[in-house]
Amino acid sequence: MLELTPRRTAIVLAFTAATIVALPVPASTFDLPSLDRIVHYQPKLPLQVYTADGEEIAQFGTERREYLPLSKIPPLMQQAVLAVEDARFREHSGVDPKGMMRALVAAVTGGRKQGASTITQQLVRTMLLTREFSAERKAKEIWLALKLEDEISKDRILEIYLNEIFLGQRAYGFAAASQIYFGKPLDKLSLAETAMLAGLPQNPYYANPVANFERATQRQRVVLERMRATEVINDQQLAAARAEKLTIRTPGTRSVHAAHVAEMARRAVVERFGTEAYSSGLRVTTSLRAADQRAAHAAVQRGVLAFDRRGAWRGPEDTESLPAGNGVELERAAAEALKDHRDDEALRVGIVLAASPKAVQVQLASGERVDIQGEGLRWAQRALDPKAKAPLKIGRGAVVRVVSSTSKTKGKTTTTWAISQWPEAEAALVSLDPQTGRVRALVGGFDFTNQPFNHVTQGWRQPGSALKPLLYSAALEARVMPATLVDDLPFTAANGWSPNNANGEHQGPISVREALTRSSNLASVRVLQHTGTQPARDWTGRFGLDVARQPNDLTLALGTGSATPLQMAQAYATLANGGWPVTPVVIEKITDAQGKVLFEAPPPAPLTEETRVIPARNAFVVGSLLNDVTRTGTAARAQALLKRPDLYGKTGTTNDAVDAWFAGYQPTLATAVWVGYDKPRSLGGHESGGRIALPIWIDYMGAALKGVPVAQPPSPPDGLVREGDDWLYAEWREGGWVSAISDTSGVQYKTNFGNEIGKAFSSFGAWLRGESKP
Repeated sequence: MLELTPRRTAIVLAFTAATIVALPVPASTFDLPSLDRIVHYQPKLPLQVYTADGEEIAQFGTERREYLPLSKIPPLMQQAVLAVEDARFREHSGVDPKGMMRALVAAVTGGRKQGASTITQQLVRTMLLTREFSAERKAKEIWLALKLEDEISKDRILEIYLNEIFLGQRAYGFAAASQIYFGKPLDKLSLAETAMLAGLPQNPYYANPVANFERATQRQRVVLERMRATEVINDQQLAAARAEKLTIRTPGTRSVHAAHVAEMARRAVVERFGTEAYSSGLRVTTSLRAADQRAAHAAVQRGVLAFDRRGAWRGPEDTESLPAGNGVELERAAAEALKDHRDDEALRVGIVLAASPKAVQVQLASGERVDIQGEGLRWAQRALDPKAKAPLKIGRGAVVRVVSSTSKTKGKTTTTWAISQWPEAEAALVSLDPQTGRVRALVGGFDFTNQPFNHVTQGWRQPGSALKPLLYSAALEARVMPATLVDDLPFTAANGWSPNNANGEHQGPISVREALTRSSNLASVRVLQHTGTQPARDWTGRFGLDVARQPNDLTLALGTGSATPLQMAQAYATLANGGWPVTPVVIEKITDAQGKVLFEAPPPAPLTEETRVIPARNAFVVGSLLNDVTRTGTAARAQALLKRPDLYGKTGTTNDAVDAWFAGYQPTLATAVWVGYDKPRSLGGHESGGRIALPIWIDYMGAALKGVPVAQPPSPPDGLVREGDDWLYAEWREGGWVSAISDTSGVQYKTNFGNEIGKAFSSFGAWLRGESKP
């Protein structure tokens, strides 16, 4: 029961007198809602997704909130809020009679409307009452505020307020607002930033820095003046804060771009825990490393945009009408025209204010104006010709995309801009730890908002020549060694199928090592013919590929089956770790709001001989072949640019360059990259995995391996010997391995036991191929 002390009675009487004058209270009594929701406060906490090293990837839920106890909220933040919202918070008992009387006098005398609500009243109104302005609601607000201060402490009231209050942009509480507006935690805010947040509760819809920076700045100045008046800050601090230039985070900006992973986590959690996951504060920790993910996202964006620029300019996204002149009216019209066009951190949307063949001025969605000239116009130069026609022409009112780049000269940073466009091609990159299967980076597409389809896990595409190392691995178990000579000559199968090499050239007999280094299709077909398509298909299953999706014919040699980028990374990780299976893991742990573990991924399976799927010597030999590919073969740029001899991998380009791949590894990291169109079509007559996917792989691996020591060459496992200049399975040292695969002489076996034994092996091989009777 609320005790009416003399002071409280005076407050109620003062309020009653005020409402008689201004807003008469209805004669009927009213019911007060329960205070339980505040007294036993349980915040709605969103589903949060984090990297393994603690950086936020995403939040899901209607309210973005990060709950902090009062002890974790910086004193300056608390003081700023109290200074502007309720300077006498520590002195009153829930309602401030002085403030009420000031507001009453202003209302009666026709002065400026003043707020009289204390923080306690604001909390009650926010959580228990409507926002309707009536005498009844105000009376309820006062009674509940007085009652609440009897129930819980001042610190608890302030703590709940600072975590519950709405601050615009779906942010509830100051911790969430700090991240949304400034991209950093509360304890990293400057005085100027703190004051801007403290000004938000009064009008979070229209006076937040994203919606209206000018209005937000005006409110910030009020907060700073109040902080000075209440002696929270001094004159020097006030002047410095007023002079500080603030940088507001663009809506949707994230420090870690991993939307496809966030969606994977969201689906997994909701399937397991239902829709309550959106408000119960569940936290998902993924296996991603923030630095690796940033590098992967940047590499994919740079690579796809570089490929897109090799194509043609496709024209502006839209054309808007703009008023004549160049004043404030134009600025406003341009901002209005861009309102419905989604901005992007890299591909900034803008509207052309002026255009000529030599210079273009663009107003960005942020209001900033940028000038583009020289190299920045070269790609779309024809569209700037005054005689150019729609839909390609770039003129006043054209909505375009622009990109920026920075350079440093003599310590001075220069930013230049260039015309760009939203790419049509898609790409995927996935990188994992070969020892544990933990996924360190995953980019499921160029942009999740435009295309949420996850190409890493859902994109079944032909792997092309990137599959060849797995087929050569199978061939090793069929006595084909790196030194085996194979015809690189025209080939026609019994059914009339006649493949060719990508360059149309033929080298004659070449070694298996050279065949993979050159990515010879013709040699690979002959090797597969010797191995047998069914044994080779089954062997790909050891690497994690879906055997049922691989063709049971010789086209398998050209990678005409289907695999996802995740499966390809998994396969190459098996080669990287020496022959053990790899189970990719993305979700490491799920905890509740109190930190209790609800799910945790199992530790990696032990690497024992019983769990091995590829013989150690097999993985070693295939690795030596792949190292040559990155040293002198189709991916020689990898070692040349990264200056690392510990790189292994294979390009892949499917028929008509529909899919471009590069999959490879350094002993600590396996990575696969794919580029193509969602609706399969050629990437271009001169395009290939080495030209499109490999640069993305190099870009990413260069960043991910920065600071990682170059791995020493691995020691050869038991069961291998050197024969001439290459590796040989030890049991074949005295003969019995395939020395040559030729259309004219069949399969020849190397032997030191005499010609008769050699002939016997050759006859046996011919019988296996169905060319003779036993």
